[in-house]
Amino acid sequence: MASEGPVETREWTLDPETEYRFELDPGTSLAVKLIRGHAEVFGAELAANKPYLFGSECKAAIFTWRGCTIEVTGQPSTEYVSEETPMAAYANLHMAFEQMRVRALRDLRGSPVPEYEREKPTDPPRVLVLGPENSGKTTVCKILINYAVRAGQRWSPLLINTDTSEGGWAAPGALSAAPVHSPLPTCSPASPLGSAATSAPTALSSNALLPLAYWYGHAESKRNPLLMERIIRNLGENVTDKFQVDLEGRTAGLIVDTPSSFAAGPGSSSDDRHRLIKACVDAFKINVILVVGHEKLNVEMQRAYSSLLTVVKIPKSGGVVELDHLYRERVHNYQLHTYMYGQIIPPPAGISSASLGGETLSDLVLSPSSTVINFGDLSIFRIGAETMAPSSALPIGAARAVSETQAVPIDPSQPGSGLLNAVLAVLAPPVNTDESERYDEEILDLPISGFIIVTNLDIPHRKMTILAPNQGSIVGRTAVVGSFEWQE
Repeated sequence: MASEGPVETREWTLDPETEYRFELDPGTSLAVKLIRGHAEVFGAELAANKPYLFGSECKAAIFTWRGCTIEVTGQPSTEYVSEETPMAAYANLHMAFEQMRVRALRDLRGSPVPEYEREKPTDPPRVLVLGPENSGKTTVCKILINYAVRAGQRWSPLLINTDTSEGGWAAPGALSAAPVHSPLPTCSPASPLGSAATSAPTALSSNALLPLAYWYGHAESKRNPLLMERIIRNLGENVTDKFQVDLEGRTAGLIVDTPSSFAAGPGSSSDDRHRLIKACVDAFKINVILVVGHEKLNVEMQRAYSSLLTVVKIPKSGGVVELDHLYRERVHNYQLHTYMYGQIIPPPAGISSASLGGETLSDLVLSPSSTVINFGDLSIFRIGAETMAPSSALPIGAARAVSETQAVPIDPSQPGSGLLNAVLAVLAPPVNTDESERYDEEILDLPISGFIIVTNLDIPHRKMTILAPNQGSIVGRTAVVGSFEWQE
């Protein structure tokens, strides 16, 4: 059903290589319909005469290469047309990466090579995107991925998300990777990379996305750099294994999105930053580093890596919005609510849900399960101490009692367990069930199979109530708690 109220519809005519930018307030939605010409949202092409719905404080842009007319319904808090965009630079990057993919595929198939290309490398693009906060890194990744899957060559590049404040296809606090087969939609920051197969209806093409996810559990990489480094290397090993059995898939390459703390920021150690960047370079065998709009970081990367790989500074879009801490917290709530309940974006007045285009989630409703379990049914751990003082702050000669990567068991019956309203990542069972081959830090290397929320603790009866997106049993499973909490 469309929402009640007056219909606010306007037409915007965009000149070639311009974009219509908008920002939404909480509780509002916007519908954009392409009337004439061609247009795209972060590299994903719009179908003509189909309204595309945006909500949950979405901030996006409709770009056109050749000019177009769009019809906009709804009332954004900000809307304007910009003639200054970095899209030409991004398109040039795409063309360079496309040539790398073609050379890699030609080399794999043993096809003849033109004489002028015989000296060129045959590695596919393996790209690391770096930049400070509010620089538009994720948008750059989406544009490059969407152009690759639109190229008509049946590429399925890997998109790897190491920005735990964003969560990607999982929930905030996770690092994940997935091969992308169809353009990634943009309709809500609650699903920044589209919906995964675990939570999307089969009607959506993004249902093909089966991400591999690991749990870090915090929004900031500086909270536990050793754990972050280990997870990055775990993802890298999985990517290497995949490429060894899927040689044609390897030729599409990969793109790695990173948190802003990899660039610089208050409280982030330069040593930790460089160690995590090096972990990404090594784990994913990076051959191109893109630095989005940051001169100092570009110089740092040139100095450290220019002899080993290509470092390119690319412009930051003028449409990037400065996002404050409260906005990011609201987005985390949107993401967790969407994970449990699905996502409904009510269309603005005058727009029918049946007419919507793209992968707009106007009626995706899930039915989560609230279950009471015994304390002993689930093994719960926290990785490292909850608040980890730097080594320099410890008394002289003192050793840290709990290492950053030690799995510490949590007793729900103890005061201060921190489990009420906590987000728990339920881990996949160990692949090897032979007890003689188990090891102490095995929990760190197990991927996520899903998330639950602890909604009530009944300490006298040693029971807890959990909210899960489905009714599957978790008895005997292992879960890890981080610093994320969620309440309805």
